[in-house]
Amino acid sequence: MNRRESAETLALQAFAWLLAQDDLVGVFLNATGAGQGELAALAGDPVFLGAVLDFLMEDDSRVIGFCDAAGLPYTAVMQARAGLPGGELPNWT
Repeated sequence: MNRRESAETLALQAFAWLLAQDDLVGVFLNATGAGQGELAALAGDPVFLGAVLDFLMEDDSRVIGFCDAAGLPYTAVMQARAGLPGGELPNWT
């Protein structure tokens, strides 16, 4: 599995976790503008999956909650985000 596939897999895990969090689903939908009827189609979009990880990284408690539930190190979300469109760090040189 390459880096992008690994990042997408982790983002899908995060998306599933997020959808199971009753207190976060509405906040996430409002933040992204996504409708519940679109979620299945959006799950296949790497740009949307990046937005899922961006949403998690807005709050440390979200990252901790997901990573603890998935048995992942807290740095996994940030590393996966770098593997999706829009997550590349700028090269300043």
